[in-house]
Amino acid sequence: MGIKKLLERNPVIPAVKDSITLEKALYSSNEIVFIIMSNIINIKDYCEKLKLKGKKVYIHIDMIDGLNSTNNGIDYIVNSVKPEGILTTKSNVVAHAYKNNINVIQRFFILDSLSYEKALQNIKENKIVAAEIMPGLMPKIIKKISSQTNVPIITGGLIKEKEDIINAINAGALSVSTTEVELWDI
Repeated sequence: MGIKKLLERNPVIPAVKDSITLEKALYSSNEIVFIIMSNIINIKDYCEKLKLKGKKVYIHIDMIDGLNSTNNGIDYIVNSVKPEGILTTKSNVVAHAYKNNINVIQRFFILDSLSYEKALQNIKENKIVAAEIMPGLMPKIIKKISSQTNVPIITGGLIKEKEDIINAINAGALSVSTTEVELWDI
């Protein structure tokens, strides 16, 4: 199944940041989970537990304490931990992942018009399976990016209420990632 269908079926993506949110994600109805914070000691265990529950796991490679997002770090995660794919903010990570047939969701922080233009250019040029636009409380920007690219759009960051999710989906995002456990099964 392609990422677009997976995102359409899972409008909310649990974002795991610790063992407490991991436990909640294990028993959520969501098929896809982002591990956004972990460390070199627990990352394999987190991923294995989620995969045993049938979850598609994407690991934020830039946020693994004790591991840097160099080519060797990426290769270690992919070959040892074996997630569905990775999340990153770094274009050099995307390039290495693409060469090695690794699914990548690239995260973009839109802070001003310059970062907007750069994100749009990267989405069009980089070989990614989806783009995550942050923060998620920008329906106007989400709409512009989703209308100008053919890459599935996810959004996240500062999502605290059901209304935030509805606004993002209505603006063109296929899914919304959040650490707010109460929103995972809406």
